[in-house]
Amino acid sequence: MPEVFVTRRETFSSAHRLHSPSLSEEENQAIFGQCNNQYGHGHNYVMEVTVAGQPDKTTGMVVNIADLKVWIKEKVLDVLDHRNIDKEVEYFMNGVVSTTENVAVFCWEQLEGTIPEPARLYEVKIWETEKNIVTYRGE
Repeated sequence: MPEVFVTRRETFSSAHRLHSPSLSEEENQAIFGQCNNQYGHGHNYVMEVTVAGQPDKTTGMVVNIADLKVWIKEKVLDVLDHRNIDKEVEYFMNGVVSTTENVAVFCWEQLEGTIPEPARLYEVKIWETEKNIVTYRGE
């Protein structure tokens, strides 16, 4: 059987401040620049979640895309959309810097284990901007 990749695209808006508690104010400013603004800044993120597997012999689907939409909403969008990531999302409230890299890992961890076998979560891709994109494959 062929392996097929099914991708669902969603969007969410969040605010954050790039700031590491392990660094001094001066180091944070030097590394993160304007993204270290004490009041934060926002993004309209685009997220793609890709599931891989073989099409089911009965349904022809790797995963029911309607189910995938619900899982993404419950596990990711309801947590991140219209939130200040650093102040409202527990994962980031204890020193995890809210870079797009860490947002992608967070989204993966939220969805991991949700996809019913034999399909599997393959990739989470986050567009912070049209030019800045992060891909995470659980490795």
